[in-house]
Amino acid sequence: MNDTPAKKAGPIEPIPLSVFTGFLGAGKTTLLNRLLKDPLMSDAAVLVNEVGDIGIDHNLYEIVEEGVILLSSGCLCCAVRGDLVNSLENLLRARDNNRCKPFNRVVIETTGIADPASVIHIIMTQPYLTLRYRLDGVVTLVDAVNGMKTLDEHIEAVKQAAMADRIVITKTDLPEGAAQLPALRERLKKLNPAAIVLEGQPPVAELINAGLYNPDSKIPDVARWLREEAVIAAEEDAHHHDHHHGHDHGHHHHDQASRHDASIKAFSIATDTPIPLNTLEMFLDLMRSAHGDKILRMKGIVQLADDPERPVVFHVVQHLMHPPARLEAWPDSDRRSRIVCITKDLPPQTVRKMFDAFLGIPQVDMPDKTALTDNPLAINR
Repeated sequence: MNDTPAKKAGPIEPIPLSVFTGFLGAGKTTLLNRLLKDPLMSDAAVLVNEVGDIGIDHNLYEIVEEGVILLSSGCLCCAVRGDLVNSLENLLRARDNNRCKPFNRVVIETTGIADPASVIHIIMTQPYLTLRYRLDGVVTLVDAVNGMKTLDEHIEAVKQAAMADRIVITKTDLPEGAAQLPALRERLKKLNPAAIVLEGQPPVAELINAGLYNPDSKIPDVARWLREEAVIAAEEDAHHHDHHHGHDHGHHHHDQASRHDASIKAFSIATDTPIPLNTLEMFLDLMRSAHGDKILRMKGIVQLADDPERPVVFHVVQHLMHPPARLEAWPDSDRRSRIVCITKDLPPQTVRKMFDAFLGIPQVDMPDKTALTDNPLAINR
């Protein structure tokens, strides 16, 4: 007779999942090799397109099952040669059936030309995966040597940067990269002011745990997750520049680069007015149905009219929304509803007017943003 007490049934804690992306040659392989040696990754599973790509054959000492291997570092590595959904499910199956060491983190390396939204969609659309995994963050690598040219010529690279929670500028130690670094920094800041930009070989701790919940306290850290203040500062800087420097200064940008960059907008909306739940749901439903392909990411915390003490947090990627989370209490003294958006070919004013309409705020044409100070949805200074 087995006297071992049965484990109490309860909800399974979702496994944090990070997406590592970056255009061809940005250095994802080099970074992953370094990450695999870090003790913080000893309980991780890493999914790559082909095992041989990261040169781990000499570390392999146990094959768990087809496509899943155990590294001497302690990490699992899974070769994604087919459907990513199957790969993620196979990892869970091996973990649940004790056929591999229990991993507590997953890192997915995308191909160089991949749209990170396609990976995020998988987590958001598969019910079982939604229960078992949670998106921790998107890390995008940008090559300092070729980054400007890549952003000029490839919209995929622009989207990779615009959707990131962390951006790592690689090859900064090379003279060619160092020369372009200031301009690249400025460009990335304008593309995605909400992202934290790192350079060189940042420690693993700065690349993971980018999600809503603080990994140490296990309580939500909305300010860190939204980074609303960075978006506001970038908007104000852009407004100041446009107002005072509307003429051409002779900067030599390619027309294609200007089109790519100008198509991406990062902005925020805030209001002190509590929002009815059905109003929020209708607004998000309409945004996704009417403009889903133009919403790269939309994050928000909202004060609900029916329960103002327990805000709801949501995360939208294109047409899809991650299941909203109801917080037990406000994480800090700021109780405004705040939404941060990153869009492509979707003007901020279109979103703001739609939001105003749902809250019943009269539409007033005001050409200058400074005239919005009386609007409760005005961008906060």
